[in-house]
Amino acid sequence: MTALELSERKKKILAAVIDEYITTAEPVGSKSVSEKSGFNLSSATIRNELAELTAGGYLEQPHTSAGRVPTPAGYRLYVNELMERHRLSQLEAETINRNLDKKLNRLDKLLADIGSVTSELTEYPALSLASPSPAVIKRFDLIYIDAHTFIIVAMLTSGTVKTKLVRLPISVEQSVMQKLSTLANANFTGVTEAGITPVVINAAERAANDTKGFVSVIAGFAIEILSEGQTAEAYITGGANLLRLPEYRDPDKAHKVLSWLSEKDHLIKLTEAGDAKDVKVMIGPENVAEELRDSGVILAGYNAGDNIQGLIGVVGPTRMDYSKLAAKLSCIAAGLSRVFETNGEAARGFDKLMIKGDDAVE
Repeated sequence: MTALELSERKKKILAAVIDEYITTAEPVGSKSVSEKSGFNLSSATIRNELAELTAGGYLEQPHTSAGRVPTPAGYRLYVNELMERHRLSQLEAETINRNLDKKLNRLDKLLADIGSVTSELTEYPALSLASPSPAVIKRFDLIYIDAHTFIIVAMLTSGTVKTKLVRLPISVEQSVMQKLSTLANANFTGVTEAGITPVVINAAERAANDTKGFVSVIAGFAIEILSEGQTAEAYITGGANLLRLPEYRDPDKAHKVLSWLSEKDHLIKLTEAGDAKDVKVMIGPENVAEELRDSGVILAGYNAGDNIQGLIGVVGPTRMDYSKLAAKLSCIAAGLSRVFETNGEAARGFDKLMIKGDDAVE
């Protein structure tokens, strides 16, 4: 059974089951669906529909006599098509604004503060990450000093200028530097570090008829400066919020998730799936690690300025209220982008952040 084959009635019943399960964390039976969803259907009809949804992989039954719980496929259909879009009230938006204004006031602890505020507002473990956007070299200049010395000047798209003084054990003519400068601009500009491959370097060496290693020196410098400053920073805060959830009452299960999240490299790997423009939801097996197979992750991106991409997110059980949490993260991310755009740096001007209720989550 595919999503296209589900009748509108099945979709409504599936949505009712998931809404109830999000609230109670208990398997949902046909009687509960009938009573709380206002269906004008008999319990037998609802049981048949639940059985077909189970056969189709959207629900599962933990025990023969138990009700149903959603599967990752059920949650995915719910997030994509069925859930009602949550709209923040003016009070909720003002609460987010007030917390941002109060907490985010020191640049050196910005990411930890962002994570702390996000965790407080969502009551879930929150992650925050800032990663430089990949810069590329815009232009090379080789400045000839004398027969044994030249300077490599590289201008990056970020506006940064890097230089390197090169001393040679052999003499070289100025005309050689001019040819090397042309080849460097043709082969090593406009590409990321990964684009400067041995094949590209060898081709440039052949074009320059370079047997002395000049091209390799220039390429090595290009790789060096492109790799600088690309390290992302990531934090997880509010881990204790996980322990209050029924899905993580088993200490071993909670420990497995929190241990994985405590590694910075893991967080960076997780947030690589995020998007600067949209809220992204990853459910169960869609996540990047086996440790998160029974968890849900919601990510929202914001523009931190100066070629820095920021991400915030929450981690919890697959039972999370995706609509409400996505709305909150979207609101927080929009506010952060506005702060950086307006003020240039996060250490100033948080008092100017204004979020306008429903407008913030359009």
